[in-house]
Amino acid sequence: MEKFEVTILGCGCALPTIRHFGASQVVNIHEKLFMVDCAEATQLQFRRNRLKFNHLGHIFITHLHGDHFFGVIGIISTLSLLGRTSDLHVWGPTGIEEALRPQIDIFCPGLSYSVEIHPLDTKTHQMVFEDRSVEVYTIPLRHRVPCCGYLFKEKPLLPHILRDMINAYDIPVSQINNIKLGMDYTCPDGTVIPFTRLTTPADPPRSFAYCSDTVYKPDITQYLQGVDLLYHEATFSDEEEQAAVRFYHSTASQAATIARDSHARQLCIGHFSSRYEDENFLLQQAQAIFPNTVLARENLVIRL
Repeated sequence: MEKFEVTILGCGCALPTIRHFGASQVVNIHEKLFMVDCAEATQLQFRRNRLKFNHLGHIFITHLHGDHFFGVIGIISTLSLLGRTSDLHVWGPTGIEEALRPQIDIFCPGLSYSVEIHPLDTKTHQMVFEDRSVEVYTIPLRHRVPCCGYLFKEKPLLPHILRDMINAYDIPVSQINNIKLGMDYTCPDGTVIPFTRLTTPADPPRSFAYCSDTVYKPDITQYLQGVDLLYHEATFSDEEEQAAVRFYHSTASQAATIARDSHARQLCIGHFSSRYEDENFLLQQAQAIFPNTVLARENLVIRL
């Protein structure tokens, strides 16, 4: 099966602590890296997790708060120092061009590559990127500033070749991709071998949703139905629901409710308030509603 995994680089909140890095994750889909949010020290965490800078093509920013954005210029500078030549695409809410371009002009003159900045409408659910492997959609969220999450949907995979059948009929390597695409194979004597005898069904496509800073917003479940892995912020405990409303964040139980109503397969909660020294009680609150919940932590890798 092709790789589809999520690496947590940071899961802390706005106030820095020695326990957590700021928000950032890397999604590896078929060895192509997509970064979601990019706080301070993200590139340090990128190195620590032995991720490959040359495989990073896109950075998706949820909103323009520093604990999700301050690390972007560092990544851009480092990529130039490494001699990058291919374009880097940075996606984010309206205003991202005005926030990032002056930093590039001041701190990174003479880049070895081009940075393409894509402002997004955070109020709509739309596909903003696709290639041969994946489609990326925005998820409208509600925070103190324009904010959206992102949904990564793997495209349908090809069937698996039965190697013993290929060997039995002495089928040349040049025909394997055609068989995967649904073509029958005709032997030299004219015998037609249906592709269904030569393959097994493909693995179901996988999906990952990242819902960063947002007040409890149950209508987003319509975009998340059946998602394999949902990351949802759980900044506050249930006891501090009023604070969650005031600061446009969610509680652990609210994140779990979103996962339950989305029929997600797994939930990962993060973006923990710096006031908590142990987030296990947040995990317990979430698991009371959605049992298959895990706590985000730095350097955690979740494979789908």
